[in-house]
Amino acid sequence: MLAALGFIVGEQLEDFPAFLNADGHITGPAIYQFQQVEARGNIFWAPLVIAIGLAESYRVGLGWASPQGAAFNTVKPADEYELGDLGFDPLGLKPADSEELKVLQTKELNNGRLAMIAIAAFTAEELVSKQEIFEHLALRLEKEVVLELDDVERDLGLPVTPMPKLVVEELKN
Repeated sequence: MLAALGFIVGEQLEDFPAFLNADGHITGPAIYQFQQVEARGNIFWAPLVIAIGLAESYRVGLGWASPQGAAFNTVKPADEYELGDLGFDPLGLKPADSEELKVLQTKELNNGRLAMIAIAAFTAEELVSKQEIFEHLALRLEKEVVLELDDVERDLGLPVTPMPKLVVEELKN
C-alpha cells in the first residue's frame, strides 16, 4: 500500500526542496526514477539491503525456533509465536478480540491486493503514455472539460469555441 502512495508522492515532490533530489535531475514518470537514481551511483541498494536485512533478522529471531537438532528450519510453536505478529503496535490499534483482529487482517490483505493492482495500472499507464500519472490525468480532464463546454455551447445555440492550440498540441503527445 505504501508503494502506491510512494509512486504518486515521488512524482509530485520531485521539485520540492526538502525531497532528496538535490541536483534536480531525477524527474519524470516514477517508472524511470529508479534508473536515474542508480545512474548517480550506488546510493540506493546498500542502505536498502541493510534495512531489509535488519528487519528480516528481527522477524526471524522472533518467529523461528533455534536451529538445534530436529528443530532446524521450523517456526516456533503457536503458543510462543503467532504468524505475522511481531509485537509492533505503537498506537495500540490491535484489537483484543481475536474475531475483530481477523476482520482487520482480512481488510488489510484486501487493501494490499487493491494497492498492487493500482501499482500495476500506474506502471502500465506510464509505460503507454510516457507521462506522469497526474500529468496524464490533467490533460485528459482538460480535454473533457473543453468538449463538455462545446456541448453546452451547442445546446444554448452559441458558436462553439475552438479548442486552444496549446491543448491540441499537448494532447497529441
